[in-house]
Amino acid sequence: MQVLVRDNNVDQALRVLKKKMQREGLFREMRARSAYEKPSEKRAREKAEGIRRTRKLARKQAQREGLLPAPKKKVIAPRSR
Repeated sequence: MQVLVRDNNVDQALRVLKKKMQREGLFREMRARSAYEKPSEKRAREKAEGIRRTRKLARKQAQREGLLPAPKKKVIAPRSR
């Protein structure tokens, strides 16, 4: 993973790095590997993740078909310099 530091702005580079790590699921994986997970707990977690994923896909499909209202879009204010 690579992040460019522009104009010696390390704080911004750190924010970008953290965001990339979050998207890749690195923090979740580090937390999972910090302690032993029993096989039964692993099965239960993976089953719950699958159910969550299936529900999310069904919700998105229903929104595309117009059965559910689309989520409200976030309004991003323009940055001032």
